[in-house]
This record gives sequence, structure tokens and C-alpha cells, in this order.
Amino acid sequence: METTRHFVATVYVVSDGATCLHEHERLEMWLPPGGHVDRDELPHEAALREAREETGLDVELVTETGDLDSETASSLPQPQHFLLEDIDVHPDGRVSHQHVDFVFYGHAESRDIDPDGHDEAHPESWEWFTPADLRERADELADDVVEAGLRAIETVDAAEDPADSE
Repeated sequence: METTRHFVATVYVVSDGATCLHEHERLEMWLPPGGHVDRDELPHEAALREAREETGLDVELVTETGDLDSETASSLPQPQHFLLEDIDVHPDGRVSHQHVDFVFYGHAESRDIDPDGHDEAHPESWEWFTPADLRERADELADDVVEAGLRAIETVDAAEDPADSE
């Protein structure tokens, strides 16, 4: 059996010391905004589009861009993580579907969730998780979601107030 792989982009949106997650109906797990990279998109563009569609928030990515540029090549904003995620795992352990996920961190000025896309999760299905919430509810969350959420909050907060990171 062949494994199908799709490129996706995710952004842990941070505002006022918390990151937003929603319980994904089909996957039955808490996740940040994200989704498939369209054929005409770059990963960071997909992350921003998905955040806007799913939350209605304007997000500024906190990322570095490489410095290798030429007439024919340009450096792109670098994801914080680059993950291979098993989506469809069969009882015998075979994996038929995986996501290659470009994971970014970003800052939003507001916590007002108002989805901009069609068929998006209801605003009330989103919750803002502080570091304490992520730790306290770790039994409900995937380990990588807790760890990335904690790192996102720390990274975005440090970028917003560099004096706090010294």
C-alpha cells in the first residue's frame, strides 16, 4: 500500500500570552489553525490564509528568513518545525495518509475569533490556552501540541518584548 502525503501549514497564533486551539471534529483532537497548501501557495502564505479563514485573525508570523538569495532563488520564511504527521493509521500499523507540516508561530493583536472562511468551526469552539492551561489539560492534548503551544507563546512573547527574553 502506498502512503499518500500532503503538504500542510499550521500556525500557533499567540495573543496576550495564550494560543488558540479548537477540537477538530474529524481528527478528534485539539489543533491550531492550519490546512493544506494550495498548488499556487508557499507554506507561509498557506499558514496565514488558514489562520485568517479559520479564526478571522490577522497574524504576523514570527520567523526568520534565510539570507541565500540570487537572481533565480529567494529564501523563504522558515517554519519553527517541519513535521511528518500520521493521519490515517490502520489497525495493523500501516499508515496510508500523512501530512508534511510546515509549523509557524504568529502574533495576533486580538483574541476575537470571527472565521472568515466557509464551513469553518464556530467561534465558540475555539479556546485560548495559556501555558498553565496547556500543562493542566495535557491529558486532552497531543504531546506535540502542548510543546509547540508552549514554545510558541514563549517565542512570540519574547519577540514582542525583547527585554523579557534577556
